Amino acid sequence: MIMRNSELIMVVLLLAVLSLCRTNSLACNEREKHALLRFKQSLTDPTNRLSSWSLTEGCCGWAGVRCDNVSGRVFELHLSNPEDSGTSTLVGKLSPALLELEHLKFLNLSLNDFRGTPIPSFLGSMSSLTYLNLWGASFGGLVPHQLGNLSSLRQLYLGGNPGLYVDNFSWISLLSSLESLDLGWIDLHRDIHWLDYVSLLSSLSELYLPHCQLNNMISSQGYVNFTHSLTVLSLPSNYFSNNMPNWLFNLSSLLVLDLSDNSLVGQIPITISNLHNLNYLNLSVNMLIGRIPESLGQLKHLEILSIFSNFLCGPIIPYQLGNLSFLSYLDLHRNKLNGPIPSQLGNLSSLSYLYLHSNELNGTLPRNLGLLSNLVALGIGNNSIEGTISEVNFAKLSKLKSLGIHLTSVVFNVSHNWIPPFQLQHIFLRGCKLGPEFPAWLQTQRFLQTLSLQSVGIVGTVPKWFWMWASNIQTIYLGYNQISGNLSQVLINSTNFDADSNRFVGQLPHLSPNVVLFSIANNSLSGRISSFLCQKMNERSKLRILDLSNNALSGELDHCLMRWQSLTHLNLGSNNLSGEIPESIGSLFSLKALHLHNNSFSGGIPLSLNNCTVLGLIDFAENKLTGNIPSWMGERTHLMVIRLRSNEFFGDIPQQICRLSSLIILDLANNRLSGSIPRCLNNISAMATIPSAIDDKFSTLKFIIYMGYQEAYLGYREDLILVVKGRKSTYSSILPLVRIVDLSCNNLSGGIPIEISSLFGLQSLNLSRNHLMGRIPENIGGMKYLESLDLSNNHLSGEIPQSITNLTFLSYLDLSYNNLSGRIPSSTQLQSFNPLDFVGNPELCGAPLLKNCTENEGPQGDENVEGSERSWFFIGAATGFIVGFWGVCGAFLCKRAWRHAYFKFLNNIKDRVYVVTALKWSWVC
Repeated sequence: MIMRNSELIMVVLLLAVLSLCRTNSLACNEREKHALLRFKQSLTDPTNRLSSWSLTEGCCGWAGVRCDNVSGRVFELHLSNPEDSGTSTLVGKLSPALLELEHLKFLNLSLNDFRGTPIPSFLGSMSSLTYLNLWGASFGGLVPHQLGNLSSLRQLYLGGNPGLYVDNFSWISLLSSLESLDLGWIDLHRDIHWLDYVSLLSSLSELYLPHCQLNNMISSQGYVNFTHSLTVLSLPSNYFSNNMPNWLFNLSSLLVLDLSDNSLVGQIPITISNLHNLNYLNLSVNMLIGRIPESLGQLKHLEILSIFSNFLCGPIIPYQLGNLSFLSYLDLHRNKLNGPIPSQLGNLSSLSYLYLHSNELNGTLPRNLGLLSNLVALGIGNNSIEGTISEVNFAKLSKLKSLGIHLTSVVFNVSHNWIPPFQLQHIFLRGCKLGPEFPAWLQTQRFLQTLSLQSVGIVGTVPKWFWMWASNIQTIYLGYNQISGNLSQVLINSTNFDADSNRFVGQLPHLSPNVVLFSIANNSLSGRISSFLCQKMNERSKLRILDLSNNALSGELDHCLMRWQSLTHLNLGSNNLSGEIPESIGSLFSLKALHLHNNSFSGGIPLSLNNCTVLGLIDFAENKLTGNIPSWMGERTHLMVIRLRSNEFFGDIPQQICRLSSLIILDLANNRLSGSIPRCLNNISAMATIPSAIDDKFSTLKFIIYMGYQEAYLGYREDLILVVKGRKSTYSSILPLVRIVDLSCNNLSGGIPIEISSLFGLQSLNLSRNHLMGRIPENIGGMKYLESLDLSNNHLSGEIPQSITNLTFLSYLDLSYNNLSGRIPSSTQLQSFNPLDFVGNPELCGAPLLKNCTENEGPQGDENVEGSERSWFFIGAATGFIVGFWGVCGAFLCKRAWRHAYFKFLNNIKDRVYVVTALKWSWVC
């Protein structure tokens, strides 16, 4: 019996080997072999993927070719790029030789490069095809209608070719056998009846149409004829802006529904419970409102639920969601959900990812969340959550990898020797109460990649174990605490390290070449800057962001700057640096932002800085720099900020500055500049347009490390100290929206150019303490966003323009010490300013000054009209008196009879009055 079994096994193995041998030695159809070789000739094969395709070998053994075991005819071509890297792509165009493969059922050419050529219409003649995959193969142009002839096709994948478009979608309804359709990234918006045609595909099971520019989900027939076979409906990133249509909730077989990243409005219908087989639901990034419906709790098979970035409000979730025992992913962040986190979430035993951050949640963290033993990521940051967290809250969270409780009022209360059950990779605790002691439990975390502990109330010296432990952490943020320690012997190895606003002392630490961001501003570090810049490294530094501002560093910059070729942001402001700015600074070709303010640098601006062609910000304020402002600055078209105030620059303001269309801050105050204000300032389009957060050119100066799964923004943001409304202020987050021109405290002469009133987006204009003459531009009221205007201490004359009353945002005004005259225009704002803002103009009158305006003192506006009318009244009255007097008296002089009759009439009147009066007196007596 054993022998028979052994023999049987041997026979089976022999047949299997013979079958394999037969497959490799199948007689290849010569016609198809030559057709494939012609197909190969139309392609470029940089990595020789088709090297086995030769006359000496049978085509059934060629790479990617599959033949029928019996007939030897080619029925499958698997030529997808296996690496998706571009290195192994086939390049060229499709040859009509494919038509000779009459039995071809399977054709996969995805992820190759056909250089934007159209999909050939002859593919519609390959009637045996059941599978066609051209996904991401760089085709372009019109999708041929002839594909509708492939009546046997079951799977069609044309997506990932953004150069393709469809003009008429009717041909798709002819593919009666189609089960799976992917047209992602193809422009389908030209045919508004796409839904009617697709719904005619009675066998369709999977439909993928992301990024197709579709804008309606409503059938022209009033109903949608999808059968119960549809299991996947993926329509993200289109332009749907209506309510969720009712036909969606008739698709009872649906397993996957993705409508994310559209503009859907209205509420989530309660009929969503009809989709009782659903295991994936994504409605994120829409404009949905209202509460989360309780009926979601009836989707018993739901595994993934994502509704983040909407306008959902009310209590976070109905308790019914606690029944979703299969739910593993719940993302509701960035809504307007309020109230406490419900304890029912602790019933979701399968939950692995819970993201509730950036809502309006309050209360405390439910303790039973600590029982979610499968939880990998917990994000509850940026809410109003408070209370104390202890070891109990983390008791069962052994799988936790990401913890985000940033921007809350949570207090950590764990014992000094606590050993957490988890090994975290990402910690975001910014703004929590973690101190005052440095948390000892951190040293138990061996796989940490991100540590964010800004503003957590830590006070005291860094523990000895910290620097060695932190050497393998990629990103560390410790800013805005009171951490102390000497950094002289410390080696920083983290890619991103930020310890701003602490109490570190000593010399600057050593950096490894791997460091990309190093910011340690506002500490008490000292020593010579050259010791840091000239430190030895084994390889080229990758440092891009270096911020050493607000310390006590001294010495001069030298040629060692050339070693830091990767720098894009350099901030050495507010130290004790001196000497000239070296020419070697021009070797930092990638530099975008350069801060050297509030030091003691002398000499001129080096010509080599012209080599920094992407420079967007220059801040050399409060130094001892001298010379002319270089004209090459006008050639640096990326410049958005020029801040050179409080130096000793002289000469004219270069006209080339007007070419800087992106300039939003021009601060040249407190120098010795002379000449006139350039008339071409209106060419600076960034100041002539209304500031918008959407059009943020300043984003090129940002360095963001975006932890998307926790929405924790780490990185580096530029800030500036600006003098606005008479006081110094630090601008950071709103800096991109600021528009300022400050030319005060110079020796500028001439008039204020009328063109400056075309800077409609300007918010602050300071031309004070110069020698400007002439009138204030009549159209200054057109600068409607102006909040601060200072023209004091000049020689301006004439009246204050009436249009100034249109500056409704104006909150700071100083016109003092000029030669202005006339009445101050009447408006709610102007009369609310301090009289000192108008003092020093002897001929100026009216509120808020105590000096009243007399009739002879230049009335304005409506008062001018009123005075003019009063003058004409007196002239008319005088003329009327003269005409009336001489018209009567002249007639009496000329006509004797008229004169006698007139005096006779008067005598009669006198007699009558006498008689009447006498009778009345006699009656009274």
